[in-house]
Amino acid sequence: MFKITPKNAFISFLLLMSMVSGTAMAQEQKQKANKAYPPMIESSKVETYRKVGDTELKIWIFEPKEKATKPRPAIVFFFGGGWTSGTPAQFVPQCQHLAERGMVAMVADYRVSSRNMAKPIDCVADAKVCVRYIRTNAVRLGIDPDRIAAGGGSAGGHLAAATATLPGLEAAGEDLKVSSTPNALVLFNPALVLAPIPGLMLEGFLAKSTKERFGCDPEAFSPAHHVKKGVPPTIIFHGKADSTVPYSSAVEFSERMNKAGNRCQLVGFEGEGHGFFNNKKMKETLDQADEFLVSLGYLPARKQ
Repeated sequence: MFKITPKNAFISFLLLMSMVSGTAMAQEQKQKANKAYPPMIESSKVETYRKVGDTELKIWIFEPKEKATKPRPAIVFFFGGGWTSGTPAQFVPQCQHLAERGMVAMVADYRVSSRNMAKPIDCVADAKVCVRYIRTNAVRLGIDPDRIAAGGGSAGGHLAAATATLPGLEAAGEDLKVSSTPNALVLFNPALVLAPIPGLMLEGFLAKSTKERFGCDPEAFSPAHHVKKGVPPTIIFHGKADSTVPYSSAVEFSERMNKAGNRCQLVGFEGEGHGFFNNKKMKETLDQADEFLVSLGYLPARKQ
């Protein structure tokens, strides 16, 4: 029979602390890996979709394991980081899930100010090049060019929305005969209102809307100002307590979408702030994104 002594208790305490420390260290290493740049993304294949000087912009592609019998729908995600930083690894969990469900899922890199001295307008150009690259190479990638979704979080959500709404802002030399507009949008706390709108206060992240910051007039950079009939079906996940990108901006965009006759589903989360989908609400938002893509015919219905 094991007898508890002060010495045994002390040894047990040391072992427990070692286990806790080891777990904390593993979590810290995982967080660092998720923020690393350039990322090492396993179980994907990587391609360069654009070269700008010495910079190679890449996409990491997750393919379903089952052999395709016909072109598949696809989705590309753009990471958040205020157009200044961030890593494509942010949306790897979403890509893994959607690839398992039958989509070709991708995470994309783009230029940011901290690494490339880029302006946000350059980020939009990169995102449009990326969508066009996917559509141009659809046959080779086994993708249906008419079922390409774009998604992203925060500034990355803005980029996805920008490809669907903003006219112009294309990179020089692009083949404009190939559309850079996606066929659906999956957005997480996106920046959608980036210029003044009567009755709506620009707060937090959105209050810094200037030509100097964006590299163009704020209205030219603001998806909400360019909503018209024909904008692709959209789902938005947004925390109602978001002080970085206020929930009211998502409401404004959604109302404009619906008024124009477009499908826009706004899913608000009580008490949640910015980036909430990255942690405790990841499964819930991903399940609802899955349902949205099922409704579009991009994914098969889940088995009950």
